Amino acid sequence: MGFKKKQMLGFGLILLFLAILLSFMMVTLNNLKSSMTEIVENRYEKVQDSMEIRQLFSRSDREILFAANDANKEERAESLEIINENHSLIESKIAGLSGTLNKTKAKQLLKEFETQYASYSITEAEIIQKIKSGNPSDLTSLMVDQREKRTKVISTMDEFKDYQESVMKDTLSNSKQTYEDMIGFVIFAVILSILVISVTVVWMIRSTSKDLQSITNVIKNIDFKNLSVIPRIPVRTTDEISDIARSFNDMAESLEDYNRKEKDFTEKISEQNWIQTRVADIATMYQRIVDVEVLADRFITRLAPMMGASIGAFYVKRGEGVDMRFVKLASFAGDGEDSGRREFRLGEGLIGQCALEKKSKVIDDIPEDFQLVTTGLGEVNPKSIVIAPVVFEDEVVAMVELASLETFTKLQKSFLSQVLDTLGITINNVEGRMEIERLLKESQAQTEELQAQSEELQSQSEEMQAQSEELQTQAEELRMINEQLEERNRETEEKSKELQVAKQNLEKQAEELKLSSKYKSEFMANMSHELRTPLNSILILSEMLSDPNDSKLNEEQQEFARVINSSGQDLLMLINDILDLSKVEVGKLEVVFDEMNLSELPELLHRNFDHVAKKKNIDFIIEKSKNVPDIFFTDEQRFQQILKNLLSNAFKFTEKGSVSVQIQKADEENVAQWIQTKGASNWVEIKVTDTGIGISKEKQKLIFEAFQQGDGATMRKYGGTGLGLSICREFAKLLGGWVIVDSEEGQGSTFTFFIPSMPEGFENVGEAIAAAPEVAAASHDDSTAAFGGQGESDVVIMDEEDRNKVKPFCNKTVLVVDDDHRNIFALKNALKHEGMEILTAENGYECLELLEKGNDIDVILMDIMMPGMDGYETMTRIREQSKFEELPIIALTAKAMKGDREKCLKAGASDYVSKPLKLDQLLSVLRVWLTN
Repeated sequence: MGFKKKQMLGFGLILLFLAILLSFMMVTLNNLKSSMTEIVENRYEKVQDSMEIRQLFSRSDREILFAANDANKEERAESLEIINENHSLIESKIAGLSGTLNKTKAKQLLKEFETQYASYSITEAEIIQKIKSGNPSDLTSLMVDQREKRTKVISTMDEFKDYQESVMKDTLSNSKQTYEDMIGFVIFAVILSILVISVTVVWMIRSTSKDLQSITNVIKNIDFKNLSVIPRIPVRTTDEISDIARSFNDMAESLEDYNRKEKDFTEKISEQNWIQTRVADIATMYQRIVDVEVLADRFITRLAPMMGASIGAFYVKRGEGVDMRFVKLASFAGDGEDSGRREFRLGEGLIGQCALEKKSKVIDDIPEDFQLVTTGLGEVNPKSIVIAPVVFEDEVVAMVELASLETFTKLQKSFLSQVLDTLGITINNVEGRMEIERLLKESQAQTEELQAQSEELQSQSEEMQAQSEELQTQAEELRMINEQLEERNRETEEKSKELQVAKQNLEKQAEELKLSSKYKSEFMANMSHELRTPLNSILILSEMLSDPNDSKLNEEQQEFARVINSSGQDLLMLINDILDLSKVEVGKLEVVFDEMNLSELPELLHRNFDHVAKKKNIDFIIEKSKNVPDIFFTDEQRFQQILKNLLSNAFKFTEKGSVSVQIQKADEENVAQWIQTKGASNWVEIKVTDTGIGISKEKQKLIFEAFQQGDGATMRKYGGTGLGLSICREFAKLLGGWVIVDSEEGQGSTFTFFIPSMPEGFENVGEAIAAAPEVAAASHDDSTAAFGGQGESDVVIMDEEDRNKVKPFCNKTVLVVDDDHRNIFALKNALKHEGMEILTAENGYECLELLEKGNDIDVILMDIMMPGMDGYETMTRIREQSKFEELPIIALTAKAMKGDREKCLKAGASDYVSKPLKLDQLLSVLRVWLTN
């Protein structure tokens, strides 16, 4: 069937189903319209009429009562008139309903209503007559009778109304059912139509596109880079598509044949070009070679890679007749003296047999014990060996042997054959040139000898006279030379021994330095632990005592506690500075470059130093140029620590005036005066200027040395250790920058900090840090921020109401595991003050025993360095028990080694806090884990 017939048939079926669907929908909608018309125009009007009759009846009843009891003469006449009008309206309504009723029950109810209303009308007329006659005293019995009849009339009318409403509801229900049936049928018809139309469309599309799709798929699957195999289009029909398919198949067959011929021709040309290029390369190499050994070495070195060989040897014929042999002059990738035979004769071994027969031989089955190809990692057996003679004028003048880890190809063999055809001529020419050069040198030497002999004969007589004297002088000189040589030999031997001793001493010193570095790292780690452990209890207890809301001490004693806490914080900062400086000196300080926002720097400086400026009543000014980039790449922690140290010094040595900070983009030429700027870009300079005491010229270099100050006397006015500026310069060097000072004594100082945005060579500085254990000075992330409080520590004071709001610790049980009684005492008192119940253990064994006893423990504070069983093993054993998998464990340690946090978390800790503890920090961590 052709395309046109298929389309006409498909569209005809679609139109037929659409016509049937529309016809049914028209019939169903007409029925629904009839039902709705009956409800609205018939039932609703009957209900409305019955309601109006009831209202008229009730109004007439009220008017009778009013006329009989309360109305005067005029009102009575008006009421009677209303009653007559209502009576007329009721009768007309009843007559109208009677003509529209089509239900038997409705007619019966209306008939009953007419009878009861007629009886009621009679009584009503009697009452009206009595009222008109002015004799209301006789109305009592009539009113009672009228009330009974009125009740029956109303009841009958309500029953009629209810019946009409029920009929209306039934009709409405039937209409809804009809509507739902119509909707269901329409949905079914639509779905059926969609299915029929879809099937028709699919049949049309598939019948017309299936073959087109097969053609498209075949064309898409054609690899235009490889036309050697082109897929064919199957021919299934006899229409227009089949003609296209047959034409495509004929074209594909022609393209395959053409591609096959083109590939064969290209392959042959490529192989020929490959051979000719390499033959020309080797022929060029022959130029300016006048020695056979040089020729052999260059030839085998150049030939082996071209052949893909892993090892090779080059032999040249030496001698004639019985003494003729082939001697190895050069080798490729050989293993010293063991790389093959040094020489062989005709007929000796396979190579000798090939030389005898003047034929090449390729060996692919290599025995296991054959010469191995040696690499830096080991030895492997070759897969293929080629032995080829070099023939000149039907005489073998050299032999070439190559071994490869892969089988030699036909192309490589053809290349070798062409190269060896010209090599014999080259060897003969080189040997000829060597022989000519040798003969020329011999001739020149003989000529020179003859000339010298004639001159010697003329001077022999003179020389003979002086020979005796010269011989004596020479003998003396030889004796002295021998003595000097012996003395030099002795000196050489002594120096050799001294060098050997010096080498051993250097090796020993290197080991000692390595051991010293290890001891230094361990010492710094242990010193960190020993200093931080007592500091921990000092800081916690002094912080508790200095709290005015919780302490029972008087104000003077609280001030003493605050001074103790402040001194402890200063001591902690000193420990951190010493450990940081030590790490910088040994190159163990890790620098992490990341993105920071310079636009937030002024606000950060104001927030951390405004209170210092106000306290000293000096101005604090920060200026930031618009050309400074907002995003900057550096180690933000070290960057902030440098600025903190510089500003702390400025405020410390300034009594009046101002301290200012200028942030601007640096001129690279200006920076180059102080530091090498190659490899870095986007330089920024930050100037910290003060109006303080200033620094004399001779002390400006001294202040950057560790533990040095401008005023280093015992009675100096300003305190400090002299580490701040030393750390600033060392940190600046780590960040690729530099710090300089410009100052005059009594005129203030200006410290300029140059820093680039992530200089080249510093991005991976963390990878250069040694993997050995090292001291990790308590970072400012663990204790105080880089811009922490200056001078006195700030005590956070909360009123009792706020304290009650943030105490989630009441009736919580904490187990403190620590071998230091001072720490246990401090933590016990601090946590009891928060309403917690405290259990203690001095080592891991006691901790496990307490847990096994079934104590209801909410959290564990675990010290790491303990005798017997340390914190790591204890946490591991706790986590091995399934009932303690969710128990919070907070690791506490004063030996802040690099990687301790990860090690603690791996051992099973929920969180990690380094000593000395800050009570607020510990309570914050506890609040997180006890409220989860």
